[in-house]
Amino acid sequence: MRSHDIAVADTVDTGVVRRTPNGWRVGGGQEVPDLVSAMVLADLLTGESGTGRPRSQAPGRAPEGASEVERLRHTIAQLEHALHSRVVVEQAIGVLAERHTMAPREAFERLRSSARSRGRKVADLARDVVESSTSPLTSLPDELNTSPGSG
Repeated sequence: MRSHDIAVADTVDTGVVRRTPNGWRVGGGQEVPDLVSAMVLADLLTGESGTGRPRSQAPGRAPEGASEVERLRHTIAQLEHALHSRVVVEQAIGVLAERHTMAPREAFERLRSSARSRGRKVADLARDVVESSTSPLTSLPDELNTSPGSG
């Protein structure tokens, strides 16, 4: 296993994400063409297994005096966090677009506008949107619950 595989594997609860000659493989399952697809698949499998990933804060800066290896590990953690946040935002865009029959760009604009008006991070609100697709008790802001033109 290469070092990059290990770094990615540490972030997946359902198994290992490994680089293959043609893409990425989650656990021993299906091969997908890109890392984002592999992370989405890993998140879906995690959701199905009932071992959801806790909400985590973005890693801050590397400590003063950290070695090069420690700084690189910290950078990897930051990039993994950013990738996971992006995956969740993309999932939320899909949920909103399907739920309200709108273009993905419009769904993103509504998500971003709602987050800004509430002083929340887009990724945090996106997690709520994704969660609302399986949990009807998850409350969302009114502008994300109503279809365009109905409110």
